[in-house]
Amino acid sequence: MNTVLVIGASRGIGLEFVRQYRGAGARVIATARDDAGLARLKALGAQAVRLDVDEVSSVSGLAWQLDGEKIDVALYVAGVMAGGDAGDPPADHVFDRVMRTNVLAPMRVLPQLTEVLAPGARLVVLSSRMGSLALRTNGNSWLYRASKSAVNSVVKDISFGLQGKAICVAMHPGWVKTDMGGAGADLDVTQSVSDMRSTVAGLRAEHNGTFINHDGQVLAW
Repeated sequence: MNTVLVIGASRGIGLEFVRQYRGAGARVIATARDDAGLARLKALGAQAVRLDVDEVSSVSGLAWQLDGEKIDVALYVAGVMAGGDAGDPPADHVFDRVMRTNVLAPMRVLPQLTEVLAPGARLVVLSSRMGSLALRTNGNSWLYRASKSAVNSVVKDISFGLQGKAICVAMHPGWVKTDMGGAGADLDVTQSVSDMRSTVAGLRAEHNGTFINHDGQVLAW
C-alpha cells in the first residue's frame, strides 16, 4: 500500500487529493491547521496531523510526527493568494503574509520531507503557471506571481539533493474552481486532482527539477 502525505489538506485541492487517494486505497497522512479541518480529514480515513505552516513552532514538530515513515508521494499544497496588479505596491503585512506562506513555509517544511521519502518517491509542490517568467503575458497579481516564481526556485534547488533518490517537481494544477480560483475557473477540483494524480504516477527520473502542468506537459520556468 502506498503512503501519501498531503501538506495543506483542509479544503479545496488538498482535501480532494485526500479523497481520491483514499478512494484508490492509499494510506494518507494529511495536515490541517484547525479542528474542523482535522475532522474532515479523519472522516475520509486519513491520519490527520495538526500543522500550521506559518508557525515556526508547529513546523518544528513535523519531523518527529513523521519519524519512521516512508512516504511514496508527498504533496505540498498549502498557499495563499493576495495582492494587486503591477504598479500597485502591496502593504507590508500583505507582502509578509504571501511570502511567508508561499515561500518561507516551503523552505522550512520541504527539507523535513526529504528525510522521510521512500526510494523513488515523488515530491510535488503545487505552484502556478502564473509564476512562469517565460509564459507570462501580463502583470496581474504580481505579488502572487513573485511568490510562485520564488517557490519554483526553491523546488529546483531541492531537486538537486534528491537526484537519483526521488523526483521533485513544481506542478500547476490548472485554473481550478476553489475558494482561491473562483467560480469562473476552467477546471473543477475533481478533474484537476485526477489529472495530477495521473501525472504524478507517470513521473520519471528525468522529470526531477522540472515544472509540469496538471496534464503532464512540461512548462517553461
